[in-house]
Amino acid sequence: MLKSSFTPDLIEAGCDEVGRGCLAGPVVAAAVILPKNYRHELLNDSKQLTKEERNLLREEIKLDALAWAISETSSEEIDEINILNASFLAMHRALDQLSVKPEFLLIDGNRFNPYHELKFECIIKGDAHYLSIAAASVLAKTYRDDLMEQLALRYPGYGWNTNVGYPTLEHRDGIRNLGITPYHRKTFALLPSQLELFED
Repeated sequence: MLKSSFTPDLIEAGCDEVGRGCLAGPVVAAAVILPKNYRHELLNDSKQLTKEERNLLREEIKLDALAWAISETSSEEIDEINILNASFLAMHRALDQLSVKPEFLLIDGNRFNPYHELKFECIIKGDAHYLSIAAASVLAKTYRDDLMEQLALRYPGYGWNTNVGYPTLEHRDGIRNLGITPYHRKTFALLPSQLELFED
């Protein structure tokens, strides 16, 4: 069972992001404030859940949460400020949108750019330890997966409906055969350098 909170009495927002390792599409972050002593038998790290479970949980999280928000940082912004800073920016944007102001932040991972004057705790694999971070991971992933499925219809040939922008063989074959789209991250190694050496 994941923990419901880190502090006994502060209003906590759990934050997580998805899409750092992708070659295309935005990085998406979510922030979620859950009630104190919240419990949920199914809620877990989004990577441990099926697509059906994530979609079911998405609706329950939105109903149960005291506040939630989702935001993104575009591929152009990722190229401009790098993926780490873009991840922090997406989290900050999500926090900006919360209708309830948090007093403490739980951040998935080991680094974070401070948000205003709020105290925070970085927790490695936090989405497997705290419900609010797990909830944020579910909202971020379902939002981004839906977005990449929509973009796959506009840009067929890259397999985004299944790989959601990650560097699979199908995705890289698409880049090789079709070139890049406006959603590709130009500062990323879109094709392995050893393959590029053999291209005409």
